[in-house]
Amino acid sequence: MENQNQQLAQFKELIGKKLDKMPSMAGNWLGGTLLEIEKGFIKVSYTVSPAMCNPAKILHGGVASLMMDDVIGMANFATGSEFLMTSINLNVDFLSSAQIGEKLEVSAKLVRSGANLNHWDAVITKDSGKLVAKASSNMIKTHIKLSELGF
Repeated sequence: MENQNQQLAQFKELIGKKLDKMPSMAGNWLGGTLLEIEKGFIKVSYTVSPAMCNPAKILHGGVASLMMDDVIGMANFATGSEFLMTSINLNVDFLSSAQIGEKLEVSAKLVRSGANLNHWDAVITKDSGKLVAKASSNMIKTHIKLSELGF
């Protein structure tokens, strides 16, 4: 329980700040800002940059997937597991496009937490509320203790 409070508390200190000094270098590249975090829920904002786009100059599906996977990973860390948990799947539906300069919110919600597996749902929405993409993911507990990784 103490570990859980510590991990969540670390994230709560980052609310309103740019997430560019995190353990995930890919996540740092995205340059999101943490808006909300509670146990089992997170919301991060992003601005679509040209580097995030495909040749049609719209948000690349791989980058949208990265956004949701990274946000799920942060929220899962904040649940307080003693062990590293890793994605075993990520199912994504792309529902509309996002243009360069558009602001997006990515939120993830813990649907079910089990002894070895956590199931998450995530969505990307525009400021207007329009849904850009949605995903579901399962995170499985590994044998690696977070303390062995310096957390």
